[in-house]
Amino acid sequence: MNNNFKIGVLRETKTPPDRRVALPPTQVLELMKNYPNIQVVVQPSDYRCYRNDEYSSLGIPLVEDITDCDLLLGVKEVKIEALIPNKTYLFFSHIAKKQPHNQKLIQSIAHKRITLLDHEYLTDKNNVRLVAFGRWAGIVGAYNCLRARGIRTDYFSLKPAHHCLDKNELFEQLKPIKLRPIKLLITGGGRVANGALETFRALNVKEVSPEDFLTKTYNEAVLTRLDPWHYVKRKDGNAFEWDHFNNFPGEYESIFLQYTKVADLFVACHFWDFRSPHFFTAEQMRSPEFNISVIADVSCDVGGPIPSTIRATTIAEPFFGYNPVTEKEEVAFTNKKNITIMSVDNLPGELPRDASEDFGKALVEKVLPCYVTNDCNEVLHRATILKEGKLTERYSYLADYLAGK
Repeated sequence: MNNNFKIGVLRETKTPPDRRVALPPTQVLELMKNYPNIQVVVQPSDYRCYRNDEYSSLGIPLVEDITDCDLLLGVKEVKIEALIPNKTYLFFSHIAKKQPHNQKLIQSIAHKRITLLDHEYLTDKNNVRLVAFGRWAGIVGAYNCLRARGIRTDYFSLKPAHHCLDKNELFEQLKPIKLRPIKLLITGGGRVANGALETFRALNVKEVSPEDFLTKTYNEAVLTRLDPWHYVKRKDGNAFEWDHFNNFPGEYESIFLQYTKVADLFVACHFWDFRSPHFFTAEQMRSPEFNISVIADVSCDVGGPIPSTIRATTIAEPFFGYNPVTEKEEVAFTNKKNITIMSVDNLPGELPRDASEDFGKALVEKVLPCYVTNDCNEVLHRATILKEGKLTERYSYLADYLAGK
């Protein structure tokens, strides 16, 4: 067992600031109680969802200088200018899919000889994720989708999710709402999609099969959830195989377009591999048969499978209008022919205390102990993208991205 391992909980530096934290106060105490050789200090923050005194009143040190820490723990990307050379970081880096907007980030991490681990790739030996905010992204994403629908139609109004104290208050906002006979579509089968289902189930929306969704007419609002085998097919004509799709997603093509002809609202909660086919094209969105009026892209892969996701939006301004003719952004809700896009990339930040509690619990139970128990089942190894500034073998496919290509 390693001795005297020190964790520094970072002040979030991404703009706009994220109010979540990886370790809430009570979970810091739990971690240090269970592992006496782990020490935790916290950078003070004026906008974190937990006040500074909620930490200090429990005896947790608030320190500005965290250079002596063994692990620097955050939620979102750390600003390049805030990165400390030769340190070990754990945060959501958004680089493993070669995201263009973070290319300078990975280059700076390499230049500063930093060891980077990514929350998204903390998995067990069966490749199941150990920590995630996904449930909360789905809950809030679906709520924002409904909020956009209400604004577009002017027949119901929901207050912003971040004005709600917690999930209970958010669901209270839905009680007076009765949707007209529309069709709601969710993609994905994991935490995010199930979070979205929680929101729609709070409205008692009827759930139907993908087949009935495509072929039947209803006198009430209905929803369906799609797995990959519903929206892609193999190019060689063979039957869909899950393992084959995971290993060779480029050998599949999209059959999603049929759903765009009947769906009204689309909540995208899928995991997308950059080698996978796009769901539809910008040209197809110009078709008179394209029926979707609101796309809540919870997955928010900018430049990815949904061409209208041209940028991430913010909690303060979550919506914009996508003009399918010009393929450009316009002010939200000013043109009814536009498609309303919600592409907030930090949705759990709208319910930060709920989300942080869930996330911190998983870190304390499944991840952080690995630092003092010789990396149980190589959890840390699988999540390490760069070690001392060099790409690890598992992430060697990022070499051209790191080189600036």
